[in-house]
This record gives sequence, C-alpha cells and structure tokens, in this order.
Amino acid sequence: MDRARKWLPPMSALNSFDAAATHGSFSRAGVEVGLTQSAVSRQIALLEDWLQTPLFDRVGRRVQLNEAGQAYAEEIRPALDRIRRTTRRVAARRAQGALRIATLPSFGMRWLAPRLPGLSALHPDLVVDFASRSDPFDFAQEEFDAAIHYGLPEEWPGVAQDYLFREQMVPVCAPDWLAANGLRSPADLLGKPLLSQSSRRNAWARWFAVAGVEAGPLPAGPAFEHFLMLAQAVVAGAGVALIPSFLIQPELEAGSLVIPFDRPLSSEQAYYLVYPTGLGGHPGLARFRAWMLASAGADQAPALG
Repeated sequence: MDRARKWLPPMSALNSFDAAATHGSFSRAGVEVGLTQSAVSRQIALLEDWLQTPLFDRVGRRVQLNEAGQAYAEEIRPALDRIRRTTRRVAARRAQGALRIATLPSFGMRWLAPRLPGLSALHPDLVVDFASRSDPFDFAQEEFDAAIHYGLPEEWPGVAQDYLFREQMVPVCAPDWLAANGLRSPADLLGKPLLSQSSRRNAWARWFAVAGVEAGPLPAGPAFEHFLMLAQAVVAGAGVALIPSFLIQPELEAGSLVIPFDRPLSSEQAYYLVYPTGLGGHPGLARFRAWMLASAGADQAPALG
C-alpha cells in the first residue's frame, strides 16, 4: 500500500460507517447510503479490518458504537460533512456556470457595479455573482472564486493577491453643516462630531497628524460599519467624516458633500483582488482578473472631486 493511501480508508466504507454511527442500525444506514444491510455490514467489517480494531459492539442483531467507534465517528464526521458541503457547492456552481466574487460592500456598490456593463460587453458569456463580505475568510470553506480585500497583503495569507489601487481619504461634511460651523483651519475640527468607519477608528488621529494639528487623545465618536452608511449620516448633518474619495463621487458632484480642507490621507493599505493560488477552479476567473486589473489601472489616482 503506497504512503498516500495508507491512512485513507475507502470512502464507501467511511460513508457506511458514518451512516451506521448516526442511526445505530445497519439497516437504516443502508437506506441512507443505498445499500443492503449485509452490504453495509461488509463495509463496516472492511473498515474495522483496515483500522485493526472493532468499532461496534454486536449484541444479537443489534449493534452499538463502542468507545473506539464513538471517538472515530466524532473525528471523521466533520471532515465528511465538509467534503459533502464543498462538493455540493462546487457542483452547483459549475452547473450554473457563475463566477462567485466576494466584495467589500461599499467597493461593490460604488466601484464594481458601475463598471459591470464594460465586463458584460467584453465577456458576454461570463456570469458573475457578487456577495458582500467585509473580512478575510477561508476559500476552502466559502463558495467564492475570488474576493476584494482592503489592507496589507500579509493580512490575508495563503492566497494569491493582485494589487488594484490605493485610496485617498478626504474629510467631508454637508454644506449646511460647514456653513453653521465656520471652519477656517483643520484645528477647528477639534471638538466637532468626528464620525468614523468602524475598521478605521484611528484615521482621524492620522489625519490631524498629517495636517500638522496637535490633537491629543480624541474622544470616540460614532462609527459605522460601511462607508456608504457613514456618508449618509454626514449628508444628514451628523458631523464630519473621513471617506475614500472614489466612494463618494456622486455626492461630491451633486454638492451634498463638500471637502472643507484639501488634505487627503493615504496609507500603505490598498485594495487587492485575492483568490486561491493557481487562479482557483473557475475557468472564467482568469478573464475576470484581467478585466479587474485593466479597470483598476485606469483608476490608479481617483480624482478628489
């Protein structure tokens, strides 16, 4: 027996054992796996021979997991369930032919969505499903082919990553709020309602430092999970916020948001397209990747508006 198979019993035996362990009956297990009771019994015997240990206590026509069988069932069941889930997802996705992309919510709404007609024109046969995800995840456990990540490459290890672009965060407020508060210099923002995005709570401290303002410890202001929620609060007059300029171009162009001080804040963090090493398994991912990189290349320096 070669090394690769030494510790890998036949899947049919594992499947029969899992069903028998679940139901406490070879006959009911047979109904689940589509075998006769005697065939299930043979599969269990094969597994016990493979392991060189009994897994069930047999009392007359009844069977019951013994201690070794209980421990083995508890260990292999999560692995078998994961194989079943993953196989079902992959089969369903391939049957539908759709590429599955996880995207940051605001990025998906303001950067991706307006560009999708261009993708459709370039690849009319490519179907892409988008879903919202804010944090890194394990591609082995999620049904996505790729994702949009913001941060540093080391924050999402074990995946391939393509740099897209960096952002510039700008202070924004509503025109009426600006008129009512009479701001003349960045220091005038101290003591005002400073709104934040929940994962960028240190942005205001960094912005004041860049603006040359000795801010000291800043009080914790309201925070919002998504930038577009934050933008709506600012439009309503709740205060001032730091928001990536490319996410609020419509509000800046319409005048519902204004930039009181032209002091953009940037960092080493950036947007990346991430995917399993080797481009994953979807045949359309290479085309989507090429389109994303070309689109991002045209937007390396988004206008401040």
